Amino acid sequence: MKREQKQQLITEYADVFKKANLVVVALNKGLSMPETTALRNAVRADGAGYKVAKNRLAKLALVGTPCEPLKDLLKGPTAIAYSEDEISASRAVAKTAKANEKLEIVGGVMKGELIDAAKVKELASLPSLDEIRGKLVGLLQAPAGQLARLAKAYSEKEQAA
Repeated sequence: MKREQKQQLITEYADVFKKANLVVVALNKGLSMPETTALRNAVRADGAGYKVAKNRLAKLALVGTPCEPLKDLLKGPTAIAYSEDEISASRAVAKTAKANEKLEIVGGVMKGELIDAAKVKELASLPSLDEIRGKLVGLLQAPAGQLARLAKAYSEKEQAA
């Protein structure tokens, strides 16, 4: 790889590390190309990104970013999943790691704080922001519907009397 390509890759990594609120590091223990492609597509479908990391270049890109604590996790054949929210990056990676022992979650960084693999898996089990919004709208609509039915019942009772 030429020096310009390396510098471009460092810049890309640094941009990811500056913008992401969650970065998950996973160890690839022999995922096949179709399995990697499926993982990459699943991560993108959740609104996150996925890159196979060149550790030395990624460590250089970490300097001065909120994700700097990741430097000790970048050992071996690693990949990083990242997202601007605190859940998306963990979802597809955790699901794939659960189904395939060739992918191992090592840990990550959430808003500048180092988290372990267990915390990443815990984050993956949380509902997404859209799911929470949907539940909240449902909860808010239920009392309004009951109030409308109650008002209708009172008005029908008055008309009957």
